[in-house]
Amino acid sequence: MRVNAFAATTTGAELTPYEYEIGELGPLEVDVEVTHCGICHTDLTVIDSDWGATVPVVAGHEVAGIVTAVGSLVDTDRLAVGQRVAVGGITGTCMSCEYCLTGRQQLCLSRDNLAFRGDRGGFASSVRASDWRFVYPIPESIDLQHAGSLLCAGVTTFAPFIRHGIKPTDHVAVVGIGGLGHLAIQFAAAWGCEVTAISSSPDKREQVTELGADHFIATRGTNELAQAAGTFDFIISTVTANIPWDDYLAALKPQGTLIMVGVPEEAMQLNPISLVFSEKKISGGLVASPSETAQMLDFAARTGVRPTIEIFAMSDINKAIARVRSGDVRYRAVVAAQ
Repeated sequence: MRVNAFAATTTGAELTPYEYEIGELGPLEVDVEVTHCGICHTDLTVIDSDWGATVPVVAGHEVAGIVTAVGSLVDTDRLAVGQRVAVGGITGTCMSCEYCLTGRQQLCLSRDNLAFRGDRGGFASSVRASDWRFVYPIPESIDLQHAGSLLCAGVTTFAPFIRHGIKPTDHVAVVGIGGLGHLAIQFAAAWGCEVTAISSSPDKREQVTELGADHFIATRGTNELAQAAGTFDFIISTVTANIPWDDYLAALKPQGTLIMVGVPEEAMQLNPISLVFSEKKISGGLVASPSETAQMLDFAARTGVRPTIEIFAMSDINKAIARVRSGDVRYRAVVAAQ
């Protein structure tokens, strides 16, 4: 099958039309016609070869679309041609290692990373998933235009609520009000938590209230973060900037947890005392397992959690990427097939 895509043919270049052939469908594989694909900051790092992707690069890992073909071993009672589905950053794992066998497939060392490979992503007419168990039926109440972003920004910010046992009685802070942060606020509010949004931009106060935040802390030119010392059970950081980590650790309660779902561009600098004397923790956060992803889609369908998106035609993908690079998209750019 021939796939029509948009690719960066040199590192960091604008995307241009690109075609490639994919071989015969494997027994576990699934082909999905792409109707929508979100644009994530990770896509920029892939296009720029920051994480080792080689050109030509076809990025895109927040895919929503329609199943067009399934392999011979696909369970067609659960996934069939014509079904609305979403595909995220992981499209398959070994399903036999200790992590896969205990439901932590996102940690599999042999995982098939659609997000990082950069050779067959969602900025295209079609995507092939290597394992049907990583292709997710979309609940009827979720539109295709919203579904793709839930498979990256959504699951990345939802999974911590399950993994860390966050309770509705907990006070959760979300740092950064962007593509991930605006969904983290919605999930925390729908979970029943007391929610504080933290941003360097004072003008986002009204926006986060609309998303469900109970409180807002502006960090630029204020001491509001210092005044919140010892307040939060969990802080979910979605930012890529280097921020004063000791100040944020100080805002946690004893034994509180800082959960990193954004990747700072520089090494973290902090005083170990910020952790030791109050038994605080720092945890990383990857995209989710199939079980967690299915739970997220069900929870989002029932509670109305949705990404706030701006839609661009696939032919305008360079315009969309430029907007993402400039940081002025509210809050997720999505390209749609024409």
